[in-house]
Amino acid sequence: MGKRKKFNKVNSSSLDDGSIRVGRVAPAFSLINQHGKTRRLSDYRGKWVVLYFYPKDNTSGCSSQACQFSDGLARFKRNGAVVVGVSPDGQVSHQSFAGKFNLRFDLLVDEDKQVLKKYGVWREKSMYGRKYMGVVRTTYLLDPEGIAAFRWDKVKVPGHAEDVMKKIKALKS
Repeated sequence: MGKRKKFNKVNSSSLDDGSIRVGRVAPAFSLINQHGKTRRLSDYRGKWVVLYFYPKDNTSGCSSQACQFSDGLARFKRNGAVVVGVSPDGQVSHQSFAGKFNLRFDLLVDEDKQVLKKYGVWREKSMYGRKYMGVVRTTYLLDPEGIAAFRWDKVKVPGHAEDVMKKIKALKS
């Protein structure tokens, strides 16, 4: 058995929320993308995977985040990384969203929320005192072997794609 890589500790105060711990194998999944093509986590083996979970297509924060990743896609590819977005929206919504913003990466459909739950991002949220279940904006960086190398919780959109790129470069060096 080969040597295990050591990663920085996750920037989170609690892991009781079901999130995947850094250093652990990321849970396998099989979901369709905006084009109806089945994508499995194993399809991305050998590459760094920016697996980002977002609440809803065509909302301001989610649109901004997707455009940041799309604008930096060539840099991610040069660094051996792919970008994959996941939300509970359906294929038609993803297809429209990708077309509207010319997104050139997979947007995966998780309408039954099974993958969102596996990754600990489907949680109780609160707005104006009202509690509801929803996606907490979270990004996982998976190494080429499918190990969670880093996790960003409750992501703030401005500058996030650049932060992810910096982390990939730091972990590769």
